[in-house]
Amino acid sequence: MLVDSHCHLNYEGLREDIPGVLERARAIGVSHFLTINTCLEQSAEVVKIAETYKDVSATVGAHPCDVTAETCPTVEALARWAVHPKVVGLGETGLDYYHDARLKEVQHKSLAAHMEVAETYDLPLIIHAREAEEDLIKLLKPAKKREKPGVIHCFTGSENFANVMLEYGFYISISGVVTFKNAQTLRDIVKTVPMDRLLVETDSPYLAPVPKRGKPNEPSYVRYTAEKVAEIKDLSLAEVGHTTTNNFFRLFKKAKRTAP
Repeated sequence: MLVDSHCHLNYEGLREDIPGVLERARAIGVSHFLTINTCLEQSAEVVKIAETYKDVSATVGAHPCDVTAETCPTVEALARWAVHPKVVGLGETGLDYYHDARLKEVQHKSLAAHMEVAETYDLPLIIHAREAEEDLIKLLKPAKKREKPGVIHCFTGSENFANVMLEYGFYISISGVVTFKNAQTLRDIVKTVPMDRLLVETDSPYLAPVPKRGKPNEPSYVRYTAEKVAEIKDLSLAEVGHTTTNNFFRLFKKAKRTAP
């Protein structure tokens, strides 16, 4: 049993055949899917997907690379969706200075709005982090007062960042990057992260794991990530699946388990 804790079912490469994508994943033991919103204008379509399938939950949020002064989400706009029964988290939010560090101020404003709504409605944050660890450590510190503030998705950061986020109460989510040949540093970090704080994800349709590199990613491929985590942790795939699934439902309390 596995959960794909981060996929984009409304993106090109998946949206054309959502029933087939989900069935292929279910066939290899994926029991739940979290489809992530990155643009508030697409919230309705992301939530509609979750409404259509019992084993799919959704989030609402605005990706840091997509926010501008004109599109920065407000607390009111996020709150309208936070009360929906199929919306189980806030994000994907966070900071990304890789493409344009000039947008720092608006990214900080967006993150603050997500954090306020997440606290008000007791929803976990889905945090994207790229070349912004120092600022995230500062800005996410208030989340420490929450028991389970959220998850650092597709973790590729430093050991120090992992340790601080764990101290803050965040979970660490591992994507197919952990299978890449040049990802030894990440594998070393995974070895140190407690199993009760790990999630697995695909970030599909991106970042297909070995042995599917070069192909569009899809939720069924989360198995390859889980297998690599099992190898790193010297555990069975069943143990990793059981633990990361329980971790997911402990963090995303609004998500409903469904019978096989």
